[in-house]
Amino acid sequence: MSRFLLCLMLLGCSVVVWAQNGAIQGRVFDPINNEGVPFANVVIQGTTVGSTTDLDGFYKIEKLEPGLYNLAVSYIGYKDRVIFEIQVSNSRPTNVDIELEENTTELEEVVIKASPFSRTEESPVSLRSIGADEIRRNPGGNRDISRAIQSLPGVASTASFRNDILIRGGSPAENSFYIDGIEVPVINHFATQGASGGPNGMINVDFVKDVDFYAGAFPVNRGGALSSVFDFKYADGNPDRLLARFTLGSSDAGLTLDGPMGEKTNYILSVRRSYLQFLFEAIGLPFLPTYTDYQMKIKHRFNTKNHLTIFTIGAFDDFVLNLDANETESQQYLLDNIPVNEQWNYTFGVKYTRFSENSYTNFIVSRSMLRNSIYKYLNNDESTEDNLLFDFDSDEEENKLRVENIRRWNGYKFTIGANYEFAQYANKTFQQRAIGSDVFLAEYDTTLNLNKWGFFAQASKRLLEDRLTLSAGFRADASDYSDETSNLFKQISPRLSASYLINERLSINANTGLYYQLPPYTLLGYVEDGQFINKTNGIKYMRNVHYVGGIEWNTRSNTRITFEGFYKDYDDYPFLLNDSISFANVGGDFGVVGDEPATSISEGRTYGLEILAQQKLYKGLYGIVAYTLSWSEFKDKNGVYVPTAWDSRHIINLTAGYRFGKNWEVGARWRFFTGSPYTPYDEATSMLIPIWNATSGNGVFDFDKLNSERIPSIHTLDLRIDKKFFYNKWILQLYLDIQNAYAFQAELPAYLSVVRDENGLPVADPMNPSSYQAKYLENDSGAGTVLPSIGLIIEL
Repeated sequence: MSRFLLCLMLLGCSVVVWAQNGAIQGRVFDPINNEGVPFANVVIQGTTVGSTTDLDGFYKIEKLEPGLYNLAVSYIGYKDRVIFEIQVSNSRPTNVDIELEENTTELEEVVIKASPFSRTEESPVSLRSIGADEIRRNPGGNRDISRAIQSLPGVASTASFRNDILIRGGSPAENSFYIDGIEVPVINHFATQGASGGPNGMINVDFVKDVDFYAGAFPVNRGGALSSVFDFKYADGNPDRLLARFTLGSSDAGLTLDGPMGEKTNYILSVRRSYLQFLFEAIGLPFLPTYTDYQMKIKHRFNTKNHLTIFTIGAFDDFVLNLDANETESQQYLLDNIPVNEQWNYTFGVKYTRFSENSYTNFIVSRSMLRNSIYKYLNNDESTEDNLLFDFDSDEEENKLRVENIRRWNGYKFTIGANYEFAQYANKTFQQRAIGSDVFLAEYDTTLNLNKWGFFAQASKRLLEDRLTLSAGFRADASDYSDETSNLFKQISPRLSASYLINERLSINANTGLYYQLPPYTLLGYVEDGQFINKTNGIKYMRNVHYVGGIEWNTRSNTRITFEGFYKDYDDYPFLLNDSISFANVGGDFGVVGDEPATSISEGRTYGLEILAQQKLYKGLYGIVAYTLSWSEFKDKNGVYVPTAWDSRHIINLTAGYRFGKNWEVGARWRFFTGSPYTPYDEATSMLIPIWNATSGNGVFDFDKLNSERIPSIHTLDLRIDKKFFYNKWILQLYLDIQNAYAFQAELPAYLSVVRDENGLPVADPMNPSSYQAKYLENDSGAGTVLPSIGLIIEL
């Protein structure tokens, strides 16, 4: 590490003569009709350097030194806008197209400036926007959006290395993801089927322009979520010439290409491959993960009124065991309970956009597929099928169509549309399962076909010289799974938002909405005795009501301060009958969740307060201070509210960075969160020989003591140093990222294991021959290890 820092300092001290030949160019346009905004002022924020758009809305600012800039854009009749952190280099012009929203106030009236932070009429609260550079430089984030959002209020994380997205006390199964308006069900490698988490993200930040993250106040055209919606906006390919970016990070290597495919078409393409398996094998870990992913976006402009976007993303993940790493008890424990997993997925989508005078219409068609294969043999002995403990092969296929029209008329904004989906879930399962002190065999081979449909509409209006904004809408969803789910009127989701500007800097905002989400396919498609047992059990759409209110203050120096309170009321949530717990408690582990009998009787609530102070880049400084106080509770089998597995009571995130001269940057992130609840083991039941063998050494939990224990609080410090070198034809970026810089060691629950003989086989309890002899092992997944990583990025 010291050699790397020395190299950085020597390179930084080298003499480089920078020519001021960097440039920012692009188009300023009205997003409703895609018409250019002529004569708009586009200037570097805080300076007089800038340009004026031409008759078609095009602009170009030249003779800029390499570095980061904020653009301030203004024009009479439109709201001012600031575009943050635009990277300029000598090697090529930076393309930035800018949307300007029309201002409905008359010219002679008082002008209310738009916030430099994302906010819409429909979502005046609970909406945060994250730029690509904020994701890239996030200390400890490894260029992963799922980790970068952990700096924001309301976002909890786990003590493990997973990317579970836990928003305002909700489970990881309550989120939905869109890329350029196309829904993408899977965004993580080695994804937990039935939830959304995994250890590594699939989204390549080189594609990302920005991300809108909704923790509430969801747009009506974004369904299927109870806790959050992620709306990724991808950049277009470079229209001028071919560009290439090579990235070597802590876990993978990747190549990104973007450029023109003719006068009206551009593309951006990337491929990444992990090399963690080599590192894990070298240090003796008993598992070897490998992943590969790809992404591609093609944008074709027939003319200014007709655009076509083609997008695809996919991954192949392979998780095998390193059977040679079996020397320690911890290694033997992991080898006993970790399955072999092969998984692949893809999404392919096409979006056609037609612009009119005061509106635009999107026609979106997509197909997604997930194939998940998991198996486990007793003692990893695959020589005979008698040792097979479970074998799970599953396909999830979704074919979707959505049509939506967004229109502005007479000061109103309207959104209206409909969606249809045909889904197919296939599952072939063989699994020995423990229920209480008994073992039973679950074996079935089935296919579930589902038709889903929905409608949505929303109207928004600014009043009182744009000081008051009101928005009301609804969506209705249904599916032909059962009589309970096929009636649209049973799943009508009304929502209402209001915002009042006290002055141009201070506003009061509120939203309430009712949201529905269909349970996962693993639960809908579960079979017993040849029938979909959960259909017989009357499974319904999960239901959640949000109440959110807060205030927002924006300063003149790119700073935003918000206070928000929220309350979420859950009902009709699946209650898992085998373990007598709510489905809200599962989803934070590898494998599959939800493939068991359930009924829609679970109720819960989450509520809390969030405080955010966010400093966008201003004179080299940026940062976030976020605090969340929250409760997440669901009723247990006795009807008593108990904390869920996601009940992180206090969450503090402090993130700050500074850009020094000569393109040096230093950042730090400190996190603190209350330890999450957990359920202790039922040791006596777990040690029964048939139970231990059937569960492949995972133990059985005592759900009579559901989440009665809690791990101690956790706090970590992550650091990052970046250095960029700009040359005439290329850019070199080096970075050093240090996770857990002061080696904090989390105290995690011990593993329940067994005493083993000299051959590594479990030993029976001499006092109780029907059981193995119990032994607890230290859980070293929270070990206080400093994790430095070095990265290299080359842009050509």
